[in-house]
Amino acid sequence: MLGAKLALGLLAGTVWLAAQDTPQKPPETPPHQEPAKPDTTEPAKTTPLPVNVDPKTFSLGPEDVILVRVWREPDLSGQLVVRPDGKITMPLIREVDAAGLSPEQLTARIGEALSKYINNPQVLVQVLAVRSKRYMISGEINRPGAYPLVAPTTAFEAITLAGGFRDFANKKNITILRGAQRLRFNYNDVVKAKNPAQNILLENGDRIVVR
Repeated sequence: MLGAKLALGLLAGTVWLAAQDTPQKPPETPPHQEPAKPDTTEPAKTTPLPVNVDPKTFSLGPEDVILVRVWREPDLSGQLVVRPDGKITMPLIREVDAAGLSPEQLTARIGEALSKYINNPQVLVQVLAVRSKRYMISGEINRPGAYPLVAPTTAFEAITLAGGFRDFANKKNITILRGAQRLRFNYNDVVKAKNPAQNILLENGDRIVVR
């Protein structure tokens, strides 16, 4: 009996020594991963929102950007720019005079031209950007620069849209340059309802200079 226990003890020791001599397998290294590539997908292009112009009275001009929508005709719809010669180009009807027309008038003209090819075409013309009419404001003003003349705008309103005056602006002696004319504008008087005639409607190309 003693011999059997001794034999079992020796066998267990041999197994333990063999286990210690077995080389340990190194931990597996994770597979190489390529760095994530940046997303180069271009964002989907969206149509700009229409400009708030009066579709009955606003007069289109060269470089204005418009959106023509023809119901159920995506190939005939899209953004167009009024060319320097005052025309736009569309499929089927080719060239159409646009300059000098209001959006409503151009809608009717395009619809009439398309009616030769489409039964009762439903057309809508909207203005996306006004580039044909603008005024400038410079000097001691918070937001100087060029502004589109999308609606009738007075000198007082233009100054408000430009963020008002800087601290040391001379509000009593503002100049409006219109071609060879130099028109004076006293902001303080207009605020007090004095001499309202000087608060003129701006025209394309006018420049307001605030000293």
